[in-house]
Amino acid sequence: MKVYTKKGDTGTTQLIGGTRVPKHSLRIETYGTIDELNSYIGLIRDQKINEEHKIQLLEIQDRLFTLGSILASDPSKETMKLPELKESDIVNLEVWIDVMDEVLEPMRNFVLPGGHTTVSFTQIARCVCRRSERIITDLSENEEVEPMVLAYVNRLSDYLFVLGRKFTKDLGAKEQPWQPKM
Repeated sequence: MKVYTKKGDTGTTQLIGGTRVPKHSLRIETYGTIDELNSYIGLIRDQKINEEHKIQLLEIQDRLFTLGSILASDPSKETMKLPELKESDIVNLEVWIDVMDEVLEPMRNFVLPGGHTTVSFTQIARCVCRRSERIITDLSENEEVEPMVLAYVNRLSDYLFVLGRKFTKDLGAKEQPWQPKM
């Protein structure tokens, strides 16, 4: 199988199901942003972090590929069996959040991103995740989008926020509270 097909040279691409759409279509933007997010998750996984978080991030990357394949398919022409997101995928994120939250100090202020490279990578991933959520929400106003997709991305951004805080603690970095200037 060759990497290049030359079919996209005119600015279109094919969805799962055979429909050709412009490469700038909102559906393409959704799964392109999920792909970007997946790459940032890989960057976090490549850092010096504990094995448990690496395993969680690998599972998340797998789920993001599933999510991307769902978004890359034409809902009106589902011709092949695709992997599915399940409620248990969202529950996993919630459990991981709760476990991390148990050892973190309660938040009293908004926190400025930074303090350590790994924390910063995690907060960038959170921002990309939030952007993907906005784009998917936009797509869902005009096209069919599985509700589980939006729920997973929403919960994942929460997970990434808490993971960034957990890394701050684990790495001995300082959380910098935002002090609004009034």
